[in-house]
Amino acid sequence: MKPYRIEKIASVIQTLVSEIIHDGLQDPRISVFTSVTQVSVSPDLEWAKVHISVMGSEGDQEETMAALAHAAGHITSMVARELHIRQCPRLRFVSDVSLKRAAEIMRVIDENAREMERDAARRASPDPNPIVHDGGEEE
Repeated sequence: MKPYRIEKIASVIQTLVSEIIHDGLQDPRISVFTSVTQVSVSPDLEWAKVHISVMGSEGDQEETMAALAHAAGHITSMVARELHIRQCPRLRFVSDVSLKRAAEIMRVIDENAREMERDAARRASPDPNPIVHDGGEEE
């Protein structure tokens, strides 16, 4: 199968799974902060690896992934109804921590930038209590 067709199928699956997770499932274990970040489909259309990002605690992520694994068959059948191809790939959900990692990196960068601004401001402002010797000159 041509690569662009596989990419198109992956894109459609990503959209459908995202909609199903947010609108079609009623499982309270699935976090509202769940995102489908990427879908990769095998060349033979047998499998689709669905990358899931869950913002929240490690427990939220584990619960969400367990719920999605449990509902994988149901989600696959819902995707198959909308996909209109002869063979719908079986979905396998994998955890994607790239968004969480990116948010942590941005937090560290912001923290360092604020610290650098404070240091620059301290260096730029004159010392409020300069040491003065008998000659009246500052040190």
